[in-house]
Order: sequence, then C-alpha cells, then structure tokens
Amino acid sequence: MDIAVSLPQNGYTVTVRRGALSEAGKLFDLDRRVLVVTDDGVPPVYARTVAAQCKAPTVVTLPQGEATKSLPYYAKLLHVLLENHFTRTDCVVAVGGGVVGDLAGFAAASFLRGVDFYNIPTTVLSQVDSSIGGKVAIDFDGIKNCVGAFYQPRAVLVDSQVLETLPPRQVANGLAEAVKMALTFDASLFALFETEDPTAHMEEIIARSLQIKANVVMQDEKESGLRRVLNFGHTVGHGIEAAGMQELYHGECVVLGMIAALNISVTRGHITQAEYDDAIQMFKDYAFPTNVTGISIDDVIRVSKSDKKMEANQIKFILL
Repeated sequence: MDIAVSLPQNGYTVTVRRGALSEAGKLFDLDRRVLVVTDDGVPPVYARTVAAQCKAPTVVTLPQGEATKSLPYYAKLLHVLLENHFTRTDCVVAVGGGVVGDLAGFAAASFLRGVDFYNIPTTVLSQVDSSIGGKVAIDFDGIKNCVGAFYQPRAVLVDSQVLETLPPRQVANGLAEAVKMALTFDASLFALFETEDPTAHMEEIIARSLQIKANVVMQDEKESGLRRVLNFGHTVGHGIEAAGMQELYHGECVVLGMIAALNISVTRGHITQAEYDDAIQMFKDYAFPTNVTGISIDDVIRVSKSDKKMEANQIKFILL
C-alpha cells in the first residue's frame, strides 16, 4: 500500500510493501550519485541491493549504536560527500534503523543547504515511527536529538521482509512505539495488542502506525501543537536513556516513560487505576521493563530540563 504524506511543500509517498527493497530503483530517483548510508548491524545485502540499483553509488557502513549519531560521524559523511564530488542534484539514501535515518537525513539536510534524501528503514522502530515526519538530528553533549532540522524525505520504502533478521528484543523495541501510537490515537489498535500476538499482525501494525503519524504530521509538520502528542513517554524516556541506561533500547526507555506518564494520568484523574493496571500488565506480557534501578532521579530530571520540549522553563508533558 501507499501512504501519502501531503504537506504544503515537499509532500511524499511511503510505500509499504513486502519485497519492495528490490524496487528501490523504480520508487526512488537513483540515476545519479547516491550516498548509501548503513551500519554494521544491518545485513550488508540490503545496502548492496540498493547500491546495485544506483547509477553511481558510494556505500558508507558506520558502527552500530546510538553513539554513531554524533558530530564525528556526521563530519565523516560530509567528508565522503565532498570527496566524491556530490552536488545539489545528487542524493542520500539511509538503509538502517533510526540512528542511520536521523544521521543520514541530517547530513542530507545540511550538505550544500540540502540534497534529496530517501529513507529505507530496516527495524520495527524506524518502520513504525522515525522514518517519516522529517525529524533528522544528532545527539550532542549527552542530549538526544538536540542538533537537527525538520527535513522531509523525498520518499520512504518500508519492506517488512527485512524484519525477519531481527532478534525478538529488537522487534519488541519497535513495537513499543506502535503501542504509543495506539494509546494516544487508536483504541482498536491498542485492543489488538491486548488480545493478539502482535508479531502475527506486523504489516497491519506498521501500516496503521504510519497512517497515524502521517495524519498527525500533515496537521502539524513542525510540532507546534498536535504532533507533541507523539512525544508521549519520551520526556522521561529520553531522560532515562541519556542518564546512563545505555543497556536499554530506545523503545524500552519509552515504555518506562509511558509508565511515568500513565501514573501521572491516574493521579490527575484522566484514566482509572484499572486502565493503568491493564496497560502495565500488557507491558509485562511483552517482557518490557516496567521499573529501573541504578539510575539517579536527579540525572533524569536534569536531562529532561534540557529536552527540546521545554518552553518558558516548563516541560510540555504529554498525558493520556
């Protein structure tokens, strides 16, 4: 299926189709110089499959992990673009998860004031969430995504077949973001998580999550209102992630952040204790962490105060 992200400027199509990786040359304009960015956690055959469909490919494979989303690796991509004489008519293609997409997208946004960017997400997390919406960034001074831009891709290709190489924990990590979409925008999707095995409904979950995000982005591209709801769980989640919990994946930190937000939602009377308990039980059923030790609350608060959602010295905190 195709999902249209219709914007006043720079709208694009998200192609969601099993086996679509082999059609990248038809879906993207690759008849030019193409920088293909991937990391060493992604099966090399994916980047090779894309490169084989490019007129003049240059493939860069970076180390896996959040530490790669940093100034040194951003500079590395800029050096490669310069050394290979890329011009404003050339493009960058990300083949990987959220780290690769954010970093490659930011390089594309800033090189020569912007070259075309295409995204091929290869993790559940990036397929359901970060691959669309135009947020590209790197981390700086321990603060996640604090240097970046809004820069929409020219097109996105989502191929569920590439998820077959992911370990179960990585799949669950991505499903956490789909749960976020369900809790905030789609009660029937949340019911699916409560009653079904989500791994048996991956394509439906990916498509419904992407449609939710596309609808939100089309109404609020630059996160001035409605799009802030997509930060549900991320304020405390980013604080936990940045304050020393590198052994936890991003989605697992978001779950912990959602639990904090759900707890406040109960105390404010927005949801019942029984609804809170149902959500916590679902998190436990999927083996998500529901508590964390060995981390300073003060550190979490300090990082949260540096969050990009701060406004007039207050955090815009999303509740259910």
